[in-house]
Amino acid sequence: MWYLIVTARSLIWMLLALFSSLLLLTSLLSPSWLVAAPETITVGNETIKFRPSLGIYAKCGKPIGNTYPICTLLAVRGLSADPHIYPNVWKAGTVFLAMGIFVMSLTVCTGLMSCCFQSICKKSIFNISGAAQAIAGIFYIIAVMLYPTAWGISKVQKLCGRDASPFYPGDCSLGTGLWLAIIGTVLTFVSACLSASAEKSTSSDKVQDKIYEGQTLICLT
Repeated sequence: MWYLIVTARSLIWMLLALFSSLLLLTSLLSPSWLVAAPETITVGNETIKFRPSLGIYAKCGKPIGNTYPICTLLAVRGLSADPHIYPNVWKAGTVFLAMGIFVMSLTVCTGLMSCCFQSICKKSIFNISGAAQAIAGIFYIIAVMLYPTAWGISKVQKLCGRDASPFYPGDCSLGTGLWLAIIGTVLTFVSACLSASAEKSTSSDKVQDKIYEGQTLICLT
């Protein structure tokens, strides 16, 4: 017999996993992990104010003309780029972020599957997904910790001043991209913890009663 089981806790768990994945994806693509002090340039009779910034995979610099600041990738060649242009620790951080996002994307898919199947190879799909989410969270932590280790390179010192050094941003401030990564990491671990509660809600006595009544579509708060 085929059943579709959706509970409030399992739905919250799936949505939280999806939301945290989107936060980390946005963070990965964001050029605003480090933000420099405001600068101005004069184009004709117009004064344009902008703030250069640097992310783990992108950056924003001085605007051309009266347009918005120009944002580009740190290295078009990706992981094969020169370490002086794209530090190896940031390459590693990018890989860990991408791995974490990939794992979380899989758990979102398994979360959708959990509405119909509660186990895979006799293993709880919620326990498997929760463990995978915890692993993704560890990947995120590694990536976030790797980023400030390269704050002493010339690229960062040019943006943030000569005082910039590992774990000290100098004249720069932490940008939205880094905060999104931190918030997304916390929510990832919250999602991993909620997987156990989601499992209990889909195997509760109320669900079993609905099954005994012959219902195939079961929605519970």
